[in-house]
Amino acid sequence: MAEHEFVKVAEVGDVALGQMTMVRLNQEQILLANIGGTFYAINNMCSHMKGRLAKGRLDDAEVICPFHSARFSVITGEALTSPATKSVQTYEVNISGSDILIKPVIL
Repeated sequence: MAEHEFVKVAEVGDVALGQMTMVRLNQEQILLANIGGTFYAINNMCSHMKGRLAKGRLDDAEVICPFHSARFSVITGEALTSPATKSVQTYEVNISGSDILIKPVIL
């Protein structure tokens, strides 16, 4: 498999509307969220203290870190509140039938 190909990480039924979960893409932990029927993927680790965002709370299209309540947009990865100041990586998501596919980031 080439590095730039999409990889199946879950199925549409695995993440209910308004919910999120952690999935793995190669060695990375990814937060996968279902916002209004659209799936978004961001890095699961808070840019402040590496808290696992999927263990936090989803508030509309924002995830709240369980460590210090920093908020991130699950759409853009942007850090919205302190103490986080750096955005987290976003990932391109595709749906194929019932499969949720994420494109790995090539650095």
